[in-house]
Amino acid sequence: MVRPTLQLHPPYTAPTARPAATLLLLRDAPGGAEVLMTRRSPAASYLPGAFVFPGGRVDAADHEAHDLASTRPGQTAEPLTHALAALRESFEELGILLALRGDGTPLDASDLAQLDRTRPLYPQVRALGLRLAAAEVRLLARWIADRSIPKRFDTTFLLARMPEGQQAVADDAEQFEPLWLRAADALERHAADRLPMIFPTLRTLRWLSPFQTVDAALAACADRQPLWTSCPRAGYVGGQVQRYMEHDPPYGELALVCPDGQLEHALDWQHERPVPLLRHLHRLTAPNASVMTGPGTNSYIVGDAASGYIVIDPGPLLADHIDRLLVFTAGQITAIVCTHSHPDHFPAARPLAQACARLSGHTPPVLGLASAATARASSHFTPDRALGDGERLALHISESTGDHAITLRVVHTPGHAANHLCLILEEDGLLFSGDHILSGSTTIIDPPDGDMSAYLDSLDRLAQACEQDRIEFILPAHGHVIGEAAQAIAQLKAHRLRREAKVLAAMRAIPHGGPNAWVSLAYDDTPEALWPLAHRSLMAHVQRIEQLAML
Repeated sequence: MVRPTLQLHPPYTAPTARPAATLLLLRDAPGGAEVLMTRRSPAASYLPGAFVFPGGRVDAADHEAHDLASTRPGQTAEPLTHALAALRESFEELGILLALRGDGTPLDASDLAQLDRTRPLYPQVRALGLRLAAAEVRLLARWIADRSIPKRFDTTFLLARMPEGQQAVADDAEQFEPLWLRAADALERHAADRLPMIFPTLRTLRWLSPFQTVDAALAACADRQPLWTSCPRAGYVGGQVQRYMEHDPPYGELALVCPDGQLEHALDWQHERPVPLLRHLHRLTAPNASVMTGPGTNSYIVGDAASGYIVIDPGPLLADHIDRLLVFTAGQITAIVCTHSHPDHFPAARPLAQACARLSGHTPPVLGLASAATARASSHFTPDRALGDGERLALHISESTGDHAITLRVVHTPGHAANHLCLILEEDGLLFSGDHILSGSTTIIDPPDGDMSAYLDSLDRLAQACEQDRIEFILPAHGHVIGEAAQAIAQLKAHRLRREAKVLAAMRAIPHGGPNAWVSLAYDDTPEALWPLAHRSLMAHVQRIEQLAML
């Protein structure tokens, strides 16, 4: 794991998140399922003026009212407590009560008239012989407030059908303006700045929007576990706070740079200066954005002024990018490592080395693996010295926080290119993945220099390294830092094998169709504009399938 002394920001202890529950009440409507939302009081201390689903804190009484609830098989104590809290809050805030009479029949207006919203609910339910309909409530998700938020809640989100014959009447104290909306309409109003909502509400509505009926939404939540549990992280984009869930590409970078939830990191892609990730690690992104390169090629700068620097993937031949690397390092570069010889990664290596020589009198060696005979003409590359598999490159930082070794271990990872390698920063559990693993997309395997079997074998090797070296983060050549490294690699391999199954199915469906026919079936979930790129990886899968068939 990353050494705490090398983090950029002081440790931060997030406030404890208090348990809460909220209820999405749904009803069928001609245009599709609608959800009930209300506006919080503008004077509220928490989320003033925001549109939310009814709910609130879990109280002690909710734990003690289990005997008043109808339950379904497998509904354990904690989910039942949360369901009761959501039902209670819906009654207090909107006058809606999911409950049954003692004989199992639904409540009517006369039953509701006997209940007083200003008094504790449970004693009234007990006195009238009612049963709270917790069995009708479905568990959807669990949202734990971002660590940077001063007032935090750990909120269970639940779903239920709106009881017939009841109307939402806001208490005009905590909640105002109840309204029924389709999820898509609520999202549209928010985008037009007409419906203020917080991040968990928005993401929940995004999940809800495809469902046309209440039954379909409830069926999607039939399991006993939440569909997701998320504690978002926040960073700045364009100077504004943006939040992200665990599967969003920026999440891993925020976990690396601000592990305790500090609201300190800007996620904007900019090319003018290196972005600090750790005290001994910076990223400078080349201004070569494209469909193939994403926001640009990431050059990583490891070390400090005293130890000297190792530059990983100096990037394309762009004078401004080379100058920025030179200025930041003052020419004190001890080695330049190219993960492979594609033209967006290595061409700047020798000009950068020569510029260092002019500035500091020292010419850093260009290290990597020579391109194979299968490489395209634009990818021909010969390093000053070939890096051996398992070889280590070392730096040593000495500062007020102590002495810090930096050891980069080389791992040969053919697949994306025959001469591809990755680097592991052993002391901090970081993997520099080049193009072998990318953020937000899968890399192209382009035969003959690319080989799918070698690629999958290299993924297995990196998975083993994650366990051996306790690797938590992957630093790709394109895109943000990736967190949960072992999980990301496992998901990537599973994705590749699923794609291969689709390629095989396409080959069997159209045995004489050829790659142009197969790509439309195997990549039917990919925009057609990207099929020419997908065609390359499809051919790599076809070659692997044919090789396996001959075994």
